[in-house]
Amino acid sequence: MRLHRNLVFATIDALSDIFNEGKYADKVIANALKRDKRWGSRDRSFIAETTYDIVRWKRLYAEIAEVKEPFSRENLFRLFAVWATLRGIELPDWKQIEDTPTRRIKGKFDSLSQIRKFKESIPDWLDELGVRELGEETWTKEINALNNTAPVVVRTNSLKTSKENLKEEFLKENIETHSLKDYPEALELNERANVFRTKAFQDGFFEVQDASSQQVAHFLEVEPGMRVVDTCAGAGGKSLHLAALMENKGQIIALDIYGNKLKELKRRAKRAGAHNIETREIDTTKVIKKLYNSADRVLIDAPCSGLGVLSRNPDAKWKLQPEFIDRIKATQSEILDSYSKIVKSEGKMVYATCSVLPSENQEQVEKFLAREEGKNFRLIKDQKLLSSETGYDGFYMALLEKTS
Repeated sequence: MRLHRNLVFATIDALSDIFNEGKYADKVIANALKRDKRWGSRDRSFIAETTYDIVRWKRLYAEIAEVKEPFSRENLFRLFAVWATLRGIELPDWKQIEDTPTRRIKGKFDSLSQIRKFKESIPDWLDELGVRELGEETWTKEINALNNTAPVVVRTNSLKTSKENLKEEFLKENIETHSLKDYPEALELNERANVFRTKAFQDGFFEVQDASSQQVAHFLEVEPGMRVVDTCAGAGGKSLHLAALMENKGQIIALDIYGNKLKELKRRAKRAGAHNIETREIDTTKVIKKLYNSADRVLIDAPCSGLGVLSRNPDAKWKLQPEFIDRIKATQSEILDSYSKIVKSEGKMVYATCSVLPSENQEQVEKFLAREEGKNFRLIKDQKLLSSETGYDGFYMALLEKTS
């Protein structure tokens, strides 16, 4: 593989923004790919995948390269040299990476790979937290799985097409997919491709949604004609899935504290042909109080640490702090106490997170059921999805019923 200078320099610039400026990797990479219109799909893939790789393995590569943050431009090239060497890519004789000790890089990699926090490239505190919550063996498997690149999975929009027809539509654009057992609407791409440029996307035939995330709407046991409230709807991936499962019949009220996300949901709903979704911004407590005891089903897709989705957001490892996890757990408790009041008698509620930590998941549910606010609820079932077992995102979901 021959390295092209302009692609490498774009990667270095992106890394500088992510590591030194604290910018989000997905936004930085999206901007980097717009720099030169002459770049083809292979060039763009190189920038995106290389940047994500170096972000994912930052701690390991920095240890091998013997550099510390904030990274100078020279040190970013050192990280790049480590990445290239470990992939067997011959380094060009550029002054930025001359005299790279390739043999020493491989030797240090071998020795550091014996230590989990370096091998899996995670902060000390996160490694300790994972062991404390999941146990040594499960955490070792889980963090290893979460360091794999996430597959691209789409959810067929049954309001507009069938899975078989969507598969055919993709084939017309040379995109091969395969069905997933136990995931009724899911197709996984055999190779990564930009599905957002396809006619099928413009026609609203699918949404990109991880296989684990696709389980949540099914877990809520909705039926056409129900009144459903999605309390933390965001840009609406699960609201759209609920609309499809309800065959556009009944009402979905999508709530969020961020109005801009709900605007995106409206755009997506229009494209998907989902007509039974109404958005409401939570700008005062009255928005929630007006809905008390009114919904057949309530979804609480709670804000969380996001540890179950590290494979698609590797920079989250470096942005997360222990204090944030403590704060988010307090928020989860408050949300459960408040939003559970929307469920009407004999209605059902799902509490879900994209975290693998029991303290954000089953322990939150147990504490809720033990509090005054949860005394009229019972746990019907819950499900813990570990990336190491499924190959997809880590998720948790619990189905609760209001007894009176």
